[in-house]
Amino acid sequence: MSDFAGIIWLAVLLLCNAFFVAAEFSIIAAKRAQIEPRAQEGSRSAKTTLWAMEHATLMLACTQLGITICSLLILNVSEPSIHHLLEYVLVWLPEEASGVVAFVITLVLVSGLHVVFGEMVPKNIALSAPDRAALLLAPPLVVFDRVFGPVVKTLNHGADLVLKMCGVTPRHAVSAAFTLDQVATIVEESTREGMLTDNAGTLGNAFEFTSKVASDVAVPAARLVTVGRQGTPADIERAVAKHGYSRYIIVDEDGQPLGYVHLKDVLDLEDEDEFDQPIPVKRYRHLIAVKLGTELEDALALMQRNGAHLVKVVDDHAITVGVLFLEDVIEELVGEVQDATQRD
Repeated sequence: MSDFAGIIWLAVLLLCNAFFVAAEFSIIAAKRAQIEPRAQEGSRSAKTTLWAMEHATLMLACTQLGITICSLLILNVSEPSIHHLLEYVLVWLPEEASGVVAFVITLVLVSGLHVVFGEMVPKNIALSAPDRAALLLAPPLVVFDRVFGPVVKTLNHGADLVLKMCGVTPRHAVSAAFTLDQVATIVEESTREGMLTDNAGTLGNAFEFTSKVASDVAVPAARLVTVGRQGTPADIERAVAKHGYSRYIIVDEDGQPLGYVHLKDVLDLEDEDEFDQPIPVKRYRHLIAVKLGTELEDALALMQRNGAHLVKVVDDHAITVGVLFLEDVIEELVGEVQDATQRD
């Protein structure tokens, strides 16, 4: 092989090595949510990229095989040519010394080119635009897999066997899901870097919301504004004038809730006989019960299913210890919500 051909092969092998490195990092870093819409629109490259992401370990075996082959060939192909060219420059050295010096220079030069142009540059390019890189590089990588399929599958099965022997379950697809802590970290870092704003604190509230239970938000029984079972529409009117709330708990002689009424439930009781008489039991709205330790999001789901604006919170002995209001639950997510009738 001529010296010129050796240099050409060096460039080709560096380019091939860069391809495998970029393909490896792009498939791992690409976001499935960015690729799927293109695939649904009919993009063949996107469909191929999704297939590659779903068979990540197989694709990584392909890239590792390609990187290994290129790395082994680079020095073997380029060393004779560069070594020979350096001999013209090192003619002033003794023959034995010139051979050693030429080899060392060749090793350092080729290793530097390999690390910089064959590894670091393609890696950073792939990580800076992983979705575009994956769409560009995944299809030819899948073709490589089709050509060297038997070898790749053998290596992949061997790796799976070693993992199982070590008690590790092999995974063959790139995970597209994140835990709550991971999402919180992503939001925190994005906010810190100025890529995301959360001035109202809504995102932060959402993460805290998932960790709270009913007892954290419920209004304790001692702080509730209640009306006795003998309460009248006139009492509700006075309570609205004094407190401004639109809903009131009806309690028995022991202070245990019997139900609740909304202001509009008694507005039609305007006759003198009805206005000063106890509110009819049929006007009471039912209070659903939740346990103290019920997760707040579960309590919210229960309220939504039943169309309830409040539920009673009970302990292990079914004793009501507080009431959870829908308004307070929503405030945990979006901040303060003002009741239209509430007094400041």
